[in-house]
Amino acid sequence: MSLKRLSILAALALLAACSTVPPDRSPAATVAAPPVKGDILRPVTFAVLPGWDKDDLRDGWPAFLSSCEVLVKKPDWKEPCMIARDVNAKDLKAVRQFFEAFFIPNQVFNPDGTETGLVTGYYEPLLKGARKRGGAYQTPLHRTPDDLLTVDLAGVYPELKGMRLRGRLQGNKVVAYSSRGELMKAGALSGTELMWVDDPIEAFFLQVQGSGRVQFADGSPVVRIAYADQNGYPYKSIGRYLVDRGELTLDQASAQGIKSWYVAHPDRQAELLNANPSYVFFKEEPVIDPRKGPKGALGVPLVPERSMAVDTQYIPLGAPVFLSTTQPGSQKTLQRLMMAQDTGGAIKNAVRADFFWGFGAEAGEKAGKMKQRGMMWVLMPKLPAATEKTR
Repeated sequence: MSLKRLSILAALALLAACSTVPPDRSPAATVAAPPVKGDILRPVTFAVLPGWDKDDLRDGWPAFLSSCEVLVKKPDWKEPCMIARDVNAKDLKAVRQFFEAFFIPNQVFNPDGTETGLVTGYYEPLLKGARKRGGAYQTPLHRTPDDLLTVDLAGVYPELKGMRLRGRLQGNKVVAYSSRGELMKAGALSGTELMWVDDPIEAFFLQVQGSGRVQFADGSPVVRIAYADQNGYPYKSIGRYLVDRGELTLDQASAQGIKSWYVAHPDRQAELLNANPSYVFFKEEPVIDPRKGPKGALGVPLVPERSMAVDTQYIPLGAPVFLSTTQPGSQKTLQRLMMAQDTGGAIKNAVRADFFWGFGAEAGEKAGKMKQRGMMWVLMPKLPAATEKTR
């Protein structure tokens, strides 16, 4: 049996008991995993993470185990994810020592060298709907149309991994797919309706959030409407659109402020929504466990207040990320271990995060107000020095 296998078994035995400490890996025996891009990630110690010793890491443990369901298949993550299965999840000391033994925190910097960035929030809304159009239910939610093509060029151009082009065939050429404004023309998406909801601005924000739930007027079971695809256009903020035109101040451009403006300007509603050319298509899923969030880009259910969306050009999807920011619309500290389990069209930059608040009106209130500044540290697995030398 190899020495590495023996060390893993020994670690499993130690971590199975709540009072024991995970094996210590000295800096001389281990190295940090390579940074994702240049020096965007800079190794530090846990001692410099503000609030690390105050966070109840047990609250984030289920989200970490969910990440491990995917990450365990990757060589660098296999060992810590395997060992995590035997950590006593109720023992705060054991959980904290696990992370400190098997990971190195790396502070995240933007490409321009700055260390802070925007932290927004998102949630899973509840909409009222019907299977057939009628009465108040006049706004459709659409499935992916049959003529939408997705082109993945990574097989030919590896540097484009994770980037996909959307389009449609026009003769023997692939051309850009229609923008939101073009799709909203009469009949453009006819036949792709999944269901109908009673509020067009809520349907718009459902696309911004990426998923939600629909409660039917006839008492049918609540269903989840999950992200299926997108028309290929980059997301553009309608809040920014209103600010740039002097309709709202920056402080007023929350989700709540935008909705109020929308209601007060019925003659300009189409103009506002079409300022964002992106359009999201959905698929229907059952709500098996109401306590769990929708599946994020990692493919695992999001955990309220412990999952977040990141830019995967810089942050590995699934990785633990320690976030230091403030509560929505306030200066009250918010510092906790999160899991990078999702992505988003507006989440572009290294120090950029979208905090998942959960389901319902209260979560929506917090998400709508969240436009904070924050700092991030991504936890990368410690790699045995021998492994690094073979690379």
